Amino acid sequence: MYFTDRGIEELAGRRGEEEVSLAWLADQLQVFVDEHPEFEVPVERLATWLARGGTDDSDD
Repeated sequence: MYFTDRGIEELAGRRGEEEVSLAWLADQLQVFVDEHPEFEVPVERLATWLARGGTDDSDD
């Protein structure tokens, strides 16, 4: 199991029954990046991946 899998499992276990909006998720990601700017690139890549429906299409 990868370290990140534990965080994903914790998220599902603690908040898996909640319904959230994409606006809420975007706000939470922005707060996280504001508090942890060293993670800006991976968070932006995740957000882009989610916005594109889980595809890796990029103009990079």
